[in-house]
Amino acid sequence: MVSVFVYGTLLTGEPNHRVAAPHLHGVQPGRVRGRLYDVGPYPALVLDEAGREIEGQWFEVTPEGLKAMDDLEEYRGPGQNNFYERVRVRDAQTNRCGWVYVWADSRGYPEIPVGSWREWRTVRGRRGTF
Repeated sequence: MVSVFVYGTLLTGEPNHRVAAPHLHGVQPGRVRGRLYDVGPYPALVLDEAGREIEGQWFEVTPEGLKAMDDLEEYRGPGQNNFYERVRVRDAQTNRCGWVYVWADSRGYPEIPVGSWREWRTVRGRRGTF
């Protein structure tokens, strides 16, 4: 099994969860330190030890599940032209570690002022700014 931290559209109940679901063997809540950015229909995470705790879930997936998630996140491997990079990360509250999909910087997108993609979507929806 492979541990992967997810924080956006791969979360249980979210639109892209279907990609991981057939390969999923466990889900646990988790948090990592960083900054979330609003890319519109999905978030991007930039790891930052000085950032806030970002809420998400740890997935235990098969190697095939990791490959399916790599395809979704347009991760082709180290040193490739990737949309997201896949890097190792440690949970902010436990010793758990695994993979996470991140950006190196904000790419000019606005920072999400809360540590939860789901919470932000609700707030953003009430504001009418999508």
